[in-house]
Amino acid sequence: MLGYATVGTNEIEKATRFYDEVLTAMNARRVLEFARGVYYGTRGMGLGVLTPFDGQRATVGNGSMVALQAPDRTTVDTVHATAIRLGGTDEGAPGLRGDPSMGFYGAYFRDLDGNKLCIFNISPR
Repeated sequence: MLGYATVGTNEIEKATRFYDEVLTAMNARRVLEFARGVYYGTRGMGLGVLTPFDGQRATVGNGSMVALQAPDRTTVDTVHATAIRLGGTDEGAPGLRGDPSMGFYGAYFRDLDGNKLCIFNISPR
């Protein structure tokens, strides 16, 4: 079971402005702030945006991705559109993935530091 995930940044102020707005559609808010970054969540820590602990530059992990579960498909659409509007990069427009009967509706984007995220909802239509 996943407790929380983190993404790295080299520009904490720029990154937190991005996530403050992107995560609003999921009713997430800052739940913990400290010198190296911010954790966002709805009832606790869910996603951390941090400078690396070792003091080195943050880099993007090849094959790494954080997936955030949304309450509905409209939220998936809203979060993806907000991320792109704020300068994120589209990595896959909102839509059904895999067998439609599974109901996996997802969208993919990269944040301002190049970290890949998925926003998804699983529900039958």
